Amino acid sequence: MNRTQSITAAEHYFDSRAFHADLARRVAIPTESQNPDRLADLQRYLDDDLIPALKSLGFQCEVFPNPVATGGPFLIAERKEPGAALTLFSYGHGDVIRGLEPQWRAGITPWEMKEEGERIFGRGTADNKGQHTINLGALAAVLKAKGALGFNVKLLIEMGEEVGSIGLEAFCRQHKERLKADVFIASDGPRLAPDRPTIFLGSRGVMNFDLELNLRKGAHHSGNWGGLLADPGIILSHAIASITDERGAIRIPEWRPTTLTAAVRAALADCEVSGGNAEENEFAPTIDTDWGEPGLTPAERVFGWTSFSVLAMKVGNPENPVNAIAPRAWARCQLRFVVGIDGPDIVPALERHLAREGFADVKVSIPREGRMAATRLDPDSPWVRWAVKSITETTGTKPAILPNLGGSLPNDIFADLLGLPTIWVPHSYAACSQHAPNEHMLAPIAREGLQIMAGLFHDLGELKRAPA
Repeated sequence: MNRTQSITAAEHYFDSRAFHADLARRVAIPTESQNPDRLADLQRYLDDDLIPALKSLGFQCEVFPNPVATGGPFLIAERKEPGAALTLFSYGHGDVIRGLEPQWRAGITPWEMKEEGERIFGRGTADNKGQHTINLGALAAVLKAKGALGFNVKLLIEMGEEVGSIGLEAFCRQHKERLKADVFIASDGPRLAPDRPTIFLGSRGVMNFDLELNLRKGAHHSGNWGGLLADPGIILSHAIASITDERGAIRIPEWRPTTLTAAVRAALADCEVSGGNAEENEFAPTIDTDWGEPGLTPAERVFGWTSFSVLAMKVGNPENPVNAIAPRAWARCQLRFVVGIDGPDIVPALERHLAREGFADVKVSIPREGRMAATRLDPDSPWVRWAVKSITETTGTKPAILPNLGGSLPNDIFADLLGLPTIWVPHSYAACSQHAPNEHMLAPIAREGLQIMAGLFHDLGELKRAPA
């Protein structure tokens, strides 16, 4: 009966619009971690909103400065229960990507939550204020129904995830003993499809790098010098094109994973990647079925393989082109990679490839931001089986099990540094426009997310030991 009561309390939190009020209040705080002028807002999000909410649930809260002077603060909130057998570690981030105010659709803005049908608009609704608001609401629902959780909680909120989780590794290393727990359960990223509950067990790694070719000091008239001077834009374009074939399949051997095993394929066999029906959802792109590694399903390409992208490229003056051969060309590129790829060898492997292809003059450099390692919990882990059983009982649907997210998160800090089995339960969907104008979450996913998390937290409180 307590399980049903916990889920009912979570549903009431949504249906009474208390969830909407909490999320609207949090969206209104412009926590842009990329904007130095918002540092006070990063602190305000913790002091004025999260800490009072957590204290009302019996948490002890402490805010810490970032070990990196330019980084946002961290919050550790702890709730202990006498005799509790297990400790949950959970995580969220209160910072958001830049608002991009002028680019939002007429009538909606990033800092004011607004509903249109099933969509709840506002910066942070999907990434990540809405997601940790769901999880906090589910904890409150279980407490309301049972009077206790039955487990201890250690919650970490960072305010710099959108700038590469600056200082997070150093902070967790400093507080490693304090952050000890039995299992990690948190929420970020999208579901496999809007209507299918999902768990993922790690994330692809990410490496951003710049390619640059400098041939001379200045530009020269294309009429007088065209055909006489090497064009850096053409050379750099060919260098980039050598990295994949014409359909995006990786050509660098060291970037091609060997870890798309039978177990991973089996986990992905019933996973259909979808952002929703494109005819019904203007935010959902259509998958290009002939792009990327041939012979793989869409799920295998995004969750089990490496992908290379050109994020930006510049030669000459794009805003005001002139009739001149540019002296320099530059591109910001990105590699998303899975467990099994040697992270430290990614750039050296690229340099070796460029030299073999005749592009040794193209220089590779790594920007400060944009580096995260790949992680993956075994899909056959007892904790995974436990979570799948709980979610199936709540929803009547077996969740999609993704060995790792297609995107990247600082999961290596939790999985490798803190040594935790990591289970992520996302409450968003792929076409949510996170990091873009018109970010939104879907109301049905939010409500079902509250049900799922209330069921998970109830079931965790019933365990007397970690699943064997």
